[in-house]
Amino acid sequence: MKNQHTIPITIAGEILDSPLIIAGPCSAESEEQVMTCARELTKSGKVKVYRAGIWKPRTRPGSYEGIGNEGLKWLKQVKQETGLKTATEVATEKHVYEALKYGVDVMWIGARTTGNPFSMHEISEALKGVDVTVLIKNPVNPDVELWYGAYERIHKAGIQHIGLIHRGFTSYEKLRYKNQPLWQLSIEMKRRLPHLPMICDPSHIAGTREYLGEIAQKALDLDYNGLMIEVHPTPDSALSDAKQQITPAQLDQLLSNLIYRNPDSTDVNFMHVLEELRAKVDGFDDSLIELLGQRMAISQEIGKYKKKNNITILQQNRWEEILTLAEQKASKFGLSKEFIDIVFNAIHIESINKQNAIMNNPS
Repeated sequence: MKNQHTIPITIAGEILDSPLIIAGPCSAESEEQVMTCARELTKSGKVKVYRAGIWKPRTRPGSYEGIGNEGLKWLKQVKQETGLKTATEVATEKHVYEALKYGVDVMWIGARTTGNPFSMHEISEALKGVDVTVLIKNPVNPDVELWYGAYERIHKAGIQHIGLIHRGFTSYEKLRYKNQPLWQLSIEMKRRLPHLPMICDPSHIAGTREYLGEIAQKALDLDYNGLMIEVHPTPDSALSDAKQQITPAQLDQLLSNLIYRNPDSTDVNFMHVLEELRAKVDGFDDSLIELLGQRMAISQEIGKYKKKNNITILQQNRWEEILTLAEQKASKFGLSKEFIDIVFNAIHIESINKQNAIMNNPS
């Protein structure tokens, strides 16, 4: 059963069901590849928007950088033959004009472009007065303000149908996924812009096909409004991002395995139990805030004592001792080291700020 979302996703004048499925190859490589993939994707009826990269921003020169304008003709053919809406990435003013010329329905702004205010200004100027759907990917860096700023520029250009794409954030560490989800940042964007649809791009988060299902399920569990997944007739021979693409048949299986949850319930008993549990959470939150306030008061007393004795604010050995003990105690309650590190680092920074204010107070 599909979610019944209240956030509409409008593309080319049509309100599409949620969760919206956007699928297609990372790059348009040939007319045969584009058309074969599109025809296969129409069989299940689950895919509503066909995506294909026409211009590919590559990290290093020499990689496949896209077929260029020729691929736009193939996207137009896809729409005419299959009825699928079409989507491609735009990174320059010229891209916008060319995509409009060939009737592309959805333009998405890539992670590199989102983080560049100059490029965003150029694209937003090109989009003024245009009736098209624009989806904005999160920037490469974990910066909500850059993401929000990109939205503001597109919104001020007069675009009525805007959505967000969560594709993960770059990390120097070699972790499970190619790009780290940092779900809390997309949740913050949903909080700031609750009227906008949020689409998840599991392909770019995962970087490899084996993790697509678990990421897609997490996105649906967080009430996302759609998925963008890279699909190729023969993924292993793809000219770009081969490891993260799947076949149309594999996509159909992946979507069939997903659990579609409802955002709300009309079950009175369920709501009653939920409200009781939420009341307990609120009580714990109140206690946490009170305890944090008391802890910061002690930190200020420590700051005064350090100032009086001309001692530095940061005591590295003491901080490492606190963190180690916290991690050990937290494990007994099933709390992850990552979670504890985030919480205690935030507490530590606030303590340092309060002690620093005392140190620099002349009175």
